[in-house]
Amino acid sequence: MLDPRRRHFLTLLGGAAAWPLAARAQQADRMRRIGVLMSTADDPEGHARVTAFREELRKFGWTEGRNVRIDYRWTAGDADRYRTYAAELVNSAPDVILANGSPAVAALRQETRAIPIVFAAVVDPVSQGFVASLAHPGSNVTGFTNIEFTVVGKMLELLKGVAPNVTRAAVMFNPVTGFFVSGYLRSLEVSSQSPTIAVAATVRDEAEIEGTVAKLAREPGGGLIVPPEPFTVNHHKLIMALAEQHRLPAIYAYRSFVGEGGLMSYGPDPYDIFGRAASYVDRILRGAKPSDLPVQQPTKFELVLNLKTAKALGLDVPLQLQQLADEVIE
Repeated sequence: MLDPRRRHFLTLLGGAAAWPLAARAQQADRMRRIGVLMSTADDPEGHARVTAFREELRKFGWTEGRNVRIDYRWTAGDADRYRTYAAELVNSAPDVILANGSPAVAALRQETRAIPIVFAAVVDPVSQGFVASLAHPGSNVTGFTNIEFTVVGKMLELLKGVAPNVTRAAVMFNPVTGFFVSGYLRSLEVSSQSPTIAVAATVRDEAEIEGTVAKLAREPGGGLIVPPEPFTVNHHKLIMALAEQHRLPAIYAYRSFVGEGGLMSYGPDPYDIFGRAASYVDRILRGAKPSDLPVQQPTKFELVLNLKTAKALGLDVPLQLQQLADEVIE
């Protein structure tokens, strides 16, 4: 017959062996929290980006409502909302925050230097002071850039390929939400044969957008470049309508704008960027530090052309350019 003292010892031993397994299972199943601060409006385009993020996150085993809770805030490019929503997300104490765009990161950095932040679609994070270097971020921030300044020179080249009469291209941006656009202008000055072709078109509201497009259209050889900047992205429908009304050739950063009637676009795939951001969020939830995750640059760029819009503007898109495009909308 088994000694009662030995039976008690074996019971304790069995419980001790089972405890780590139970603890690991409980830790894996506990609800984790992700904050998301978006520069876009609460619209189909913004939802398409977070859907790409959620779908990729699910591949890593994180399912919203089961083992992860995601809190969304949509700023629509409004400066006050950035500050308010950044404070709200930080006060909710999430495990990690996904930040869309430079203003979102800047607002979050004012609130926390401890909570991990993964950015998606940020331009030149080093010069903006978000990270020490691309290889070694050195802080609570890391993520994925959405464009290199030299790419804007390519946007100008492509615009002139469709509209060769363009001699003066304006880069439209809001100086508050697009404070990083000076890098674009420097890039254009270097890449252009004439520095006068690179001009800043600062806009702060819809009235200034209307006035800027009208003035640009009155001048000979006018063209428009719309970079991936929160304010102009959120007002892209107005910009495209005015460009069509004034027969102004324009190139945009995102292909979805061309699907809505814009002339052309060249830039990174935002859905790819948001999907890749999910990999860093996963690694951080599993214990990685942002400072150890190098900033990654875009790997997938797309050229999209809208032949219907080109025809309406009286432009003939060269066959060679059509063959280079990732998508041609008839």
